[in-house]
Amino acid sequence: MNRDWVDKDFYKVLGVSPDASQEEIKKAYRKLAQTHHPDARPDDKEAEEKFKEISEAYATLSNAEKRKEYDEVRRLVASGGFPGFGARGGTGGFGGQQVRVEDLGDLLGGFGDLFGFGGPGGGRARSGPRRGADMETELTIGFDDAAHGVTTTISVRGASTCSRCSGSGAEPGTAVTTCPTCGGRGMVAQNQGFFSFSQPCPECGGRGQIIESPCSQCRGSGSEMKTRNITVRIPAGVKDGSTLRLREKGAPGSMGGPPGDLLVKIKVAKSRLFGRDGNNLTLKVPITYTEATLGTKIEVPTLNGGVKVKIPAGTPSGKTFRVKGHGVQPENGRPGDLLVTVEVAVPTKVSREEKKLLEQLGEENGEDVRSYLKE
Repeated sequence: MNRDWVDKDFYKVLGVSPDASQEEIKKAYRKLAQTHHPDARPDDKEAEEKFKEISEAYATLSNAEKRKEYDEVRRLVASGGFPGFGARGGTGGFGGQQVRVEDLGDLLGGFGDLFGFGGPGGGRARSGPRRGADMETELTIGFDDAAHGVTTTISVRGASTCSRCSGSGAEPGTAVTTCPTCGGRGMVAQNQGFFSFSQPCPECGGRGQIIESPCSQCRGSGSEMKTRNITVRIPAGVKDGSTLRLREKGAPGSMGGPPGDLLVKIKVAKSRLFGRDGNNLTLKVPITYTEATLGTKIEVPTLNGGVKVKIPAGTPSGKTFRVKGHGVQPENGRPGDLLVTVEVAVPTKVSREEKKLLEQLGEENGEDVRSYLKE
């Protein structure tokens, strides 16, 4: 939880109502991201900042747990008070004695981070190392690659550690100094009636450090927008719609914090031959009336070559045969099977000789073939 949750209205940033569904939030984000993406508006710093803003909003509202915490913080601040303590800055229950919010510790539960402390005594400032935001992208792979696994490269456009200052925010060759006002904590105390709150240091803006010579490339932010090529290993057996999490391949952290993760949503292209049901492969194979009646052996394709399947005499159209172990083999788990469904193919054209033979066969089976052929 952070102070941005109080200062910024993420719903307004995305242009949705506070009761918007996850699907509405996703649609709004994608529309705005296309409009303000740096690729669509190169060299437009205002669009770049707007893209960062909507990405930050989406990172919070698209996560159900973060969104719940965010809504609770906004509700709490809007009401002007905390549970069990009355309105902020009001009287009651403390006998005129000033109380440090930090000293309330666990009584405020998870809302402690909002004021820059992590427990009794205010041991941790909000301005410390912060993890970078998660990023999302999509990757389409072939059916065979999904079954066997593949290593490929994806291009991701977004915030990345500045290549000039390596994320420090300072021009190379210059130093980053500790803020003399807050002593590096990034937070200073502010008295408000009965409570003493922590707030970002006005000298360093909550960073805890002073950058006298900001990096000429990132202007002191420590990050830049660029395209990165990232190697991705797709495990064997991955399914359409699966999401792979690449640790620390997302947006860079701040104040020495780790990068976020990159979430890669997998889309699997359809196969010309096979369908898929879990780890089982499905396949439809045509056979002739003669083969279905007399029985035969047919060769069918698999992901690793062909196999023979025995078709017993008298097999009806639509019969499915299971070929053990010839489905998808996931990296962890048992292999699926190949499910072969035979369909009796009816010829659309027959020769005169074939027609006579069929008529004879029908008559031997007691069918009055000639009469309905005349109709």
